[in-house]
Amino acid sequence: MVKVIASSLRKGNVVDKDGKLYVILFAENIHPGKGTPVTQLDMRRIGDGVKVSERYRTTEQVERAYVEEREHTFLYADGEGFHFMNPETYDQVAVSEAVVGDAAPYLQEGMPVQVSQFNGIAISLVLPQRATFEVVETEPTTKGQTASSSYKPAVLSNGVRTAVPPHIAPGTRVVVMTADGSYVERAKD
Repeated sequence: MVKVIASSLRKGNVVDKDGKLYVILFAENIHPGKGTPVTQLDMRRIGDGVKVSERYRTTEQVERAYVEEREHTFLYADGEGFHFMNPETYDQVAVSEAVVGDAAPYLQEGMPVQVSQFNGIAISLVLPQRATFEVVETEPTTKGQTASSSYKPAVLSNGVRTAVPPHIAPGTRVVVMTADGSYVERAKD
């Protein structure tokens, strides 16, 4: 365990607080106009999955636990959880639904994912920033809408709702951000 300043913590890092390990779900450095800057951390306790929110001064020292981060390939999901394979050793890892969380709809077979493990247990994963999905449902384009930058609702093949430009029709493959499902561009494939 190494002490680091709170402002250097990022999503996916693991910290030791009061002898318990927490994985960081969200980290934000807040610099108010007056007063000391703080780092807001939303964390999940690894032992039981309880979510907590903590605030530290940005220069405050925090115990950071070092975890093993390896690239894995997503294989499939079943009742036991989500299964990933290490492409170097072909070892398979089952990751619980609680660890995968909001990333579940964006997982695609064969997708490379960074899996963080502590003592052989998967504690967090990081997906690629972008993923490609097909638009399965969207409203028809209205004439005269082409000049404005308005977006229309659409449902992707993974079931996620997003907003797409008017020229996107059902069957079109689009690239979305895995963090929030927002539209990036039409897929080039």
